Amino acid sequence: MMSMIGEFKEFAVKGNVIDLAVGIVVGAAFGRIVNSLVNDMIMPPIGLLIAGVDFKALAIVLKRGPDEATTVALRYGNFIQMVVEFLIIAWAVFLMVKVINRLRRLGERAAGGHLKADLEKT
Repeated sequence: MMSMIGEFKEFAVKGNVIDLAVGIVVGAAFGRIVNSLVNDMIMPPIGLLIAGVDFKALAIVLKRGPDEATTVALRYGNFIQMVVEFLIIAWAVFLMVKVINRLRRLGERAAGGHLKADLEKT
C-alpha cells in the first residue's frame, strides 16, 4: 500500500502532470475570455449590422410548446456563436504555435552556431 502511495506521489509531482494541470486551468480561463469577447464584443455589432438581430435568439421552431422548456427548436444562432468562438480559439492557438515554432528554430540556429564555432576551435 505504501509503495502505491509513493508511486502516485512521484507521478503527481512530475513536471508533465503539473504542466498539464496548469494548461487546463489557463485553458479554462482563456475559454471564458474568448466567450466574453465573442458574446460581449463581436456578436453585438454584427447583430446591429444585420438589423439588430440577437444571435442567441435565432432559431427555427419545429414544435411550439406551452412554454419555452417544451418548445422544440433548432437554435442555429447559438451554433453560429459557438463557431465564431471556436474560430477565435483556433486562431489564437495557431498563432501561439507559430511563435513557439519560430522561437524553437531560432534556438536551434543559435545552438547550431555555437556548436559550429566550438568545432572550428578544435
